[in-house]
Amino acid sequence: MRKFILFSLVLMTSNAQAEPFGNAELGKIKSPSCVFCHGETGEALNPRYPHLNGQNAQYLYQSMLDYKNGKRTSPMGQMMKAQLKQLNEQDLKDIAAFYAEQK
Repeated sequence: MRKFILFSLVLMTSNAQAEPFGNAELGKIKSPSCVFCHGETGEALNPRYPHLNGQNAQYLYQSMLDYKNGKRTSPMGQMMKAQLKQLNEQDLKDIAAFYAEQK
């Protein structure tokens, strides 16, 4: 019985990790305002803005959530908060997935 339970837990864990973080195709559609600072593929042309391409999706999502919720309060944080105010958490996950997939 213990082996069955352990096997079931392993299967559930591996399935959970196989699910995508967000929908990258939708993220591309939802990210038009991001392009002005971070570029179409997440490679910023201005050195004042970070590159987003290839970053970890969870990290990007958490960063955007922190900006949106006012946890990052720098002048850049205020600008990001304004940019993200109309987006919900699924939007943020989709955008994060899009930029994470970019090379």
